[in-house]
Amino acid sequence: MENYSDVSLLNTDLLELPEVSASALKSNAILMESLFDQWLSLPESNRLVMSLLNEAKSMTTDPLTSKRLPTLSPKCTLVPAPVTSSNRTASPRTAEPIRQFYFKHGRPVPQEMIEECRFKIYELFNDHAEEGERMRINEFKIVTKEVCELPSFFSTVLFEKIKNENQDYVTKEAFYDYWIEGNLLNTDQATKIFTVLKKPDVNYLTHDDFKPMLYELLETHPGLEFLKSTPDSQERYAETVIYKIFFYVNRMENGRITLRELKRNGGTLMEAMEQVDDEDDINRVWNFFSYEQFYTIYCQFWELDSDNDFLIEKESLIRYGNHALTYRIVDRIFAEIPRKFTSEVEGKMGYEDFVYFITAEEDKLAEPSLEYWLRCIDLYGDEVLTWQELQFFYEEQLHRMECLGLEPIYFEDILCMIFDMINPKGGGFITLRDLKGRSEGDDCLRDYDSR
Repeated sequence: MENYSDVSLLNTDLLELPEVSASALKSNAILMESLFDQWLSLPESNRLVMSLLNEAKSMTTDPLTSKRLPTLSPKCTLVPAPVTSSNRTASPRTAEPIRQFYFKHGRPVPQEMIEECRFKIYELFNDHAEEGERMRINEFKIVTKEVCELPSFFSTVLFEKIKNENQDYVTKEAFYDYWIEGNLLNTDQATKIFTVLKKPDVNYLTHDDFKPMLYELLETHPGLEFLKSTPDSQERYAETVIYKIFFYVNRMENGRITLRELKRNGGTLMEAMEQVDDEDDINRVWNFFSYEQFYTIYCQFWELDSDNDFLIEKESLIRYGNHALTYRIVDRIFAEIPRKFTSEVEGKMGYEDFVYFITAEEDKLAEPSLEYWLRCIDLYGDEVLTWQELQFFYEEQLHRMECLGLEPIYFEDILCMIFDMINPKGGGFITLRDLKGRSEGDDCLRDYDSR
């Protein structure tokens, strides 16, 4: 066995040497080496050293789990050294692959869901298609409802998307390819509606994309059946619904609804679509599709259009609501501050512009309405309302009260009430966020833009 020359490392406190002091041993290297050789010659010591060498060679000993060493003397035992970063052996770890969290075409559909859908399609085609493997347009509505889970008045536009150009039917295979292979089976409702309505080569919806769906609604809904004899009224109804959809959903006001906008702002629209498909009385679906609502809007526009050119002048809008609007507000509207006109005739408001205006007037709690009227009152264009701006628009209201012989309410009192209701974060001014955070904000704006 090889001798170890660095005997100064031997801890003398571990040996039984009552006749020799520890300091004397450390100063006498020869004596230390002799004692170490004697200890090493002991059978127990030899077995211990050989065992440690074997373990070191096989690399099977883990310092964290190794047992205590046998005693070197009858009085002491070796205490394992504390585990530190320098003597810790890292246990090997198996790298876990990161699960995929983004899917360009949507999350893959479970195979059992695909098989269930295939079976349902097979049943519907066999039970409701005269030709078994093919479905005509008049037979396709049940597939739209039960498989695609879309409103029934989407059946025509969906049918036209799937069928081949020179065919008047849809086969089971074509439907499989479009709906299952297109990964629409497991997508959310907004994505389904967006994909079915939009043109193939663009990623947004325009006014025209909603027309096929609304034309089918006009032809099939029992609550709109009476309009079949008046095509002009059908056209105006469809236009009004589309304008209201874009008012609430297209917050960018660029005439293009993206999938993100539909998901973020189209919840009420999708609920109304489901409701109108199940409700025979269309007037009970107040949002978007009510015929009574359309009729009220159209009649008010017709009354203000004195020369029947389907355009409204500034002087005509002053008469709205029995002169409810102030001249200053009407000036701001015709200056196209809250929204650019689409009439393409300078100084005149078209029907689409009027629908936006009256929707903002009648539904002031909606966020697009708050934005509309804030832009009207925001003279400085900084998206902040100060007391000077509020006073400017209230002066005309105060003058009206005086002319009518009513007891005037002074601006200072009105201002205190407004700030108490809204409690603006900025203290001395009101922001759009303040108005959105308080349901009373629409009442405050109404005091300045009308009545």
